[in-house]
Amino acid sequence: MNSLEANIRNNKTKGELNAIRKNGEVPGIVYGGKDENQKVSISKKKLKYLIEKENFLSNIIILNVGSKNLNVLPREVKYHILSDEPTHVDFLRILPGVKIKIEVPVNFINHEKSPGLKRGGVLNVVRRKVELKCPSEKIPESITIDLDNVDIGESFKISSVKLDSDVTPTIQGRDFVIATLAAPTVMKEPEKPAEAETTEGEPGAEGADAAADGEKIPTEGEKKDADDKKTADKKPSEEKK
Repeated sequence: MNSLEANIRNNKTKGELNAIRKNGEVPGIVYGGKDENQKVSISKKKLKYLIEKENFLSNIIILNVGSKNLNVLPREVKYHILSDEPTHVDFLRILPGVKIKIEVPVNFINHEKSPGLKRGGVLNVVRRKVELKCPSEKIPESITIDLDNVDIGESFKISSVKLDSDVTPTIQGRDFVIATLAAPTVMKEPEKPAEAETTEGEPGAEGADAAADGEKIPTEGEKKDADDKKTADKKPSEEKK
């Protein structure tokens, strides 16, 4: 279980709050139960380290406040709009018997033992987190789904998950799907369109061959002019006769 050192703060103005942030700390508040809300500040460096770890908002943390050790659950982190640095954090006191709503991550194991995945199947995750209602002292770290011996076409529903009797999903009335193992999707390459071909003897075949050899193809007008010229060249010889 992770822990954080917290200092009690008594700031009353916005300027004092900004001074806390400039000093490398993040203001926070501890609430819940019969005790009054407690204003605290914690190291920004240590807070960022825990935030970067997986499932920060679903893991219980030991908060060392003065001489007391409190079990708390991070509920909300606020960030600066431009720098994306944490500017405030809320902690909920963990009290025995009190139920809370919390999103728990889904964890898949034994991928290498799934015959469906070995044959190219695709694990389609519908819900990466499931919201549960449970006692604060019984918060599960994750929902674990075992892929061992799972083949294509199988699905995982909330009813297949083993939960404590005091832990229930907030979605009631239907057995919702968490993930499925689908068949592989193969993208078929479109067929290449056939090139237009002109066979010998068809219209345009002779012209196409001549054009390929670099020969100029005379137009109808040019053919007529050539014929007229040939006729004119023959007339003198006919007159001599």
